[in-house]
Amino acid sequence: MLAAIGLDETHESAYRALVAVGAADVPDLARRLSLGEPETVRALRRLELAGLAAQASGKAGRWVAAPPGVALGALLTQQRHELDKAELAAKLLAEEYRAQAAEPAVHDLVEVVTGAGAVSQRFLQLQLGASTEVCALVTGNPVAITGMENDAEEQAAGRGVSYRVVVERSVLALPTGLLELATAIGRNEQVRVVDRVPTKLVIADGSLAMVPLTSRRAEPAALVVHASGLLESLSGLFEAVWRDALPLRLGESGRTVTEDAPDGPDGADLEILSLLLAGLTDASVAKQLDLGLRTVQRRVKRLMELTGVTTRLQLGWHAYERGWVAR
Repeated sequence: MLAAIGLDETHESAYRALVAVGAADVPDLARRLSLGEPETVRALRRLELAGLAAQASGKAGRWVAAPPGVALGALLTQQRHELDKAELAAKLLAEEYRAQAAEPAVHDLVEVVTGAGAVSQRFLQLQLGASTEVCALVTGNPVAITGMENDAEEQAAGRGVSYRVVVERSVLALPTGLLELATAIGRNEQVRVVDRVPTKLVIADGSLAMVPLTSRRAEPAALVVHASGLLESLSGLFEAVWRDALPLRLGESGRTVTEDAPDGPDGADLEILSLLLAGLTDASVAKQLDLGLRTVQRRVKRLMELTGVTTRLQLGWHAYERGWVAR
């Protein structure tokens, strides 16, 4: 927990042990830490340099811990000061970059990133650097990027960055597809589904985009597109796909639903209806939600009776009119 102020696990354990006992000699502390005495001495010297420990004046070879409130407070203040300086440097560099990019050369509008590691890293940077919105088109065959599965997405959503994501229907059939989508929806991300998306695409704040390069090369590659007419075209492509996609509604677990059926449609009914409108068959819906085929069919029949319709096409229309689903 103290790695942020420069202490590794060994140093933190040594400091915690000293705090717990108040004072200890090297052999005693070495036993507590399951370390050799030389390693323990090095750890204590490191704590001494950080102002977290000191040798007791009354007895040679005995060490005491500095008060955490004072010692750690000083380190945190220093760390905040360093972060403030780094933030200021980042702002100055950003201003310098914007000034240089006011009239960018054509070759500066597009970056070519090659290699799975580099593509994945750039993808994470794109999300971590977003401040307002991330838009994405997701296919069912990830190569360098595993679809919606990354810590950066969770961190960005936690910072208040909104997500609009369109997935192609094959994602729903992946082993963990629905569970991952349910997790994303649980973070208040907007998710829609279409038969196929034209390409993988990520756009951050409408100012930076990333698309894969399709070729016969063995290693993955991608284009990072900066503000330009090309970026505007990619944004327009996303908006067009988004408008034609169907919203996806999933239960909390992403896989299971209950059998309780009140007078109106419950969450299970809406989940089934959403998947049917997304193009799945009754059998596919039953498999994805761990339900029996007859259960799905019975619930659909009940919804038809509830709306007074005789065909599923009519059911879809009435579900939209009643606000059960949305475009």
